[in-house]
Amino acid sequence: MTAIVRVQTEDFDVGVELVELRSRLGGQVGAVASFVGLVRDRHDASSVTGLYLEHYPGMTEKSLQAIVEQAHDRWPLLDVVVVHRVGQLLPADQIVFVQVASKHRAAAFAACEFVMDFLKTDAVFWKRESQPNAERWVESTEDDGARRQEWEC
Repeated sequence: MTAIVRVQTEDFDVGVELVELRSRLGGQVGAVASFVGLVRDRHDASSVTGLYLEHYPGMTEKSLQAIVEQAHDRWPLLDVVVVHRVGQLLPADQIVFVQVASKHRAAAFAACEFVMDFLKTDAVFWKRESQPNAERWVESTEDDGARRQEWEC
């Protein structure tokens, strides 16, 4: 299995990522599932003007790699790409990309969802949300924890 994990300030191109995956795998892949997360302009009833993501180089990539390895242990995956941006982001900016390839769609869909669910709770990032008159640190929600817990069964 190929596993690519990148933490970067630069935006990513979903089309380029798919072309590169197809080049790596050729005809052996039968399914690709992907997820793109965007910065929202609202949090509950408050307006959001930006999101700043901090990370600890090396540790963050290691936490993402561990999530990818757990997915590979559960499903027959051919390729996984995780790209997560850091730094200052604005509403509608792309923040995260997960792409999973397998021979069959069920494994690709399930593993993509698994990676995102674990990323929300286990990845080493610190997020600070800017609102018009305040800033606040963002943590995993109860829903994030519940979704992750469902995978433990």
